[in-house]
Amino acid sequence: MHFTQNERINQITSSTLIVGVDIAKFKHVARAQDYRGVEFGKPIAFENNRTGFEYFDSWFEKLGAEQGFQDVIVGMEPTGHYWLNLAHFLREQQVKYGVVNPLHVKKSKELDDNSPTKNDVKDVKDGRYAVPNLPQGVYAELREAMKIRDHLSTDLSVVQGRVHNWLDRYFPEFLTVFKDWECKSAIHLLRLYLLPHELVSLSDETLLLHRREIAKRGLGLGRVKSLKAAAARSVGIKQGSQLAKMELRLLLTQYELLQKKFEELEVHLDELLMQIPFVPQLLAIKGIGRDTIAGFLAEVGDIEQYRHPKQIIKLAGLNLKENTSGKHKGQAKITKRGRKRLRALLFRVMMPLVAKNAAFKALHEYYTKRPDNPLKKMQSIIALCNKLIRVLFGILKKGHEFNESKMMQDIPRFAELLKAA
Repeated sequence: MHFTQNERINQITSSTLIVGVDIAKFKHVARAQDYRGVEFGKPIAFENNRTGFEYFDSWFEKLGAEQGFQDVIVGMEPTGHYWLNLAHFLREQQVKYGVVNPLHVKKSKELDDNSPTKNDVKDVKDGRYAVPNLPQGVYAELREAMKIRDHLSTDLSVVQGRVHNWLDRYFPEFLTVFKDWECKSAIHLLRLYLLPHELVSLSDETLLLHRREIAKRGLGLGRVKSLKAAAARSVGIKQGSQLAKMELRLLLTQYELLQKKFEELEVHLDELLMQIPFVPQLLAIKGIGRDTIAGFLAEVGDIEQYRHPKQIIKLAGLNLKENTSGKHKGQAKITKRGRKRLRALLFRVMMPLVAKNAAFKALHEYYTKRPDNPLKKMQSIIALCNKLIRVLFGILKKGHEFNESKMMQDIPRFAELLKAA
């Protein structure tokens, strides 16, 4: 659940024990105080394992009982990924917890008491904390799936670059015959693991038969002769040929493995998405694909956690900030806080939406060409990203069908045409 600032402050009362935890890789340190800043007991250190977590849990439970506290809230800085295990443990124990931004903590301390002292307890008692969104069930699986997909994409790009590097060194003329080395017939020929001067020695019939094992169309003796002619005049390196062929074999093996893992992951993504209500309605929106929906749900999690689309807009860092003082009015910009991947995902999907979806295309044209306060193209894209969030939120919450005509009613000139009709 995403709480407002007032709701977070109201959670801290005179009966609340506030526990601050300094997160580290192997050992955490905790201290406790009340809402006025009165500290209880001595700070303790506990290991980043179940024994340490259970000791920590028994410590603040005992301390709370001795001092007469009815509630407890644990605050921590999200240091790397080391805080996640403790956060999941506290969630299982149904203990309230929150995370605080270390930069915010440091700045707020100096404003409050003109002291550079920084600790997590002080920030929690003032309500300057956030309740992290730890996905559960199918949403946790989706987040892991998209993380794996990002890793596979990165690894595949590396392998593709290395194959290009290999071809540039040992057979630079190969791509003058084949436009793309990743097509089936090109990969099949590369699996011969022959350098140009070795390829020339093979007969045309042998190469033609080898290609026909995988490629059914576009075959011909002309392509084979072109390849051999390119190999005959190749300026590729001939030295170190044995290890060069070993390198190519390794690269193609990695490429095939990554492609196979991609196919397996696609099947898992389809299965996961079918478990979430109203996904077919989302996929029916022209310009939005399965990967976009999977990425959005992986970052946002269960839509029932949110009461308003503005909470997701803020999560994506697409909410506006102002820089005004007196008569000076600065330019409004997005905060770029929150989940960077969600913001990047929305921006990427907006390009095909503006090109293919009639409603978003019309709205983009209106924003950039309206007579009063026209937006720049990037400003319009950001506004449309927020619009998309509201559309996705409405569909996931209530199961509405996306209607391009209804969306166009937001555009004044289209609304006037509809009324006239």
